[in-house]
Amino acid sequence: MLQIDHAKVRRESLRWLILLTLNNARPMGAQESPILSVAQSIYPDATPLEMRRELDYLHDRDLVDLNKSPSGPWHAELTRYGVDIAEYTIDCEPGIARPTKYWAG
Repeated sequence: MLQIDHAKVRRESLRWLILLTLNNARPMGAQESPILSVAQSIYPDATPLEMRRELDYLHDRDLVDLNKSPSGPWHAELTRYGVDIAEYTIDCEPGIARPTKYWAG
């Protein structure tokens, strides 16, 4: 029987939501609170710590630039690679739940 890892599905889906949110916030990027609001529209129990963890993951993959203010909210912007992932112009490696591009011929 197929076992579904719900925590993995959630992490990877949150990463995709973050990329989409930041793509829509271009060119200015966004602070973490609007990103969290988008995530909570899908996962109402999403937390700020969970959001920061996934932002940090995307930063480590060079998809997001982060300004981690020690005394306040984080600010994130897509890198050129992040834009390419969001716009389906490059392949997406595992770790992000980007849907398959079904509209391509």
